[in-house]
Amino acid sequence: MKGGPNYKVPLRRRREGKTNYYKRFRLLLSGKTRMVVRVSNKYVTVQFIDFDLKGDKVVAAAHSRELIKKFGWKGSGKATCVAYLTGFLAALRFLEKGGREAILDVGLHKPSRGSRVFAALKGALNAGVNIPHGEDVLPSDERIRCEHVANYAAQLRQESQEKFKRVFSQLSSRIDPAELPKHFEEVLERIKAAYKAVIEASTRQQVTEVTGSE
Repeated sequence: MKGGPNYKVPLRRRREGKTNYYKRFRLLLSGKTRMVVRVSNKYVTVQFIDFDLKGDKVVAAAHSRELIKKFGWKGSGKATCVAYLTGFLAALRFLEKGGREAILDVGLHKPSRGSRVFAALKGALNAGVNIPHGEDVLPSDERIRCEHVANYAAQLRQESQEKFKRVFSQLSSRIDPAELPKHFEEVLERIKAAYKAVIEASTRQQVTEVTGSE
């Protein structure tokens, strides 16, 4: 049984299994903004956070629920494709605030290759934020566009209408699963149109960095 004069009660968030303070400390040593990705049972949240002694400060953020309300997303709020879009949107807002570089903070998520956490990372990278990473952890473009969902739905349609309705009943009430890849591109274009000035400024900055010219 734990006890004794030298025993210290673990911090509350450590006891609740919400924060690994060892990992957090190592991330903070970099001095860079953290791209914090969290996936719940329904949604994906991406935040760019700066450390402050008085409390972390959120520089920019995006929630997959916004994609539904503001950009007309009809798919799942926690799918791989929506994780990409959420990371892309949060990164554009980060760039809009003058941010350029960050490091990925996956929290207590197991860093599995091709996971939704890395889909959000790929979205941020494609938006123009510099984040250290390995190319092998990023999901394929097919998964980013939810083509795997559309293909699975097509397969189930042929094999069993009953199983198709059971698996895709909620999604089918909003959109035909076969239309997801096309719908993904449409929503992505809406985001780009809303942040056209940010994307153009980021592109000019990247060209300047490569050429070394003003």
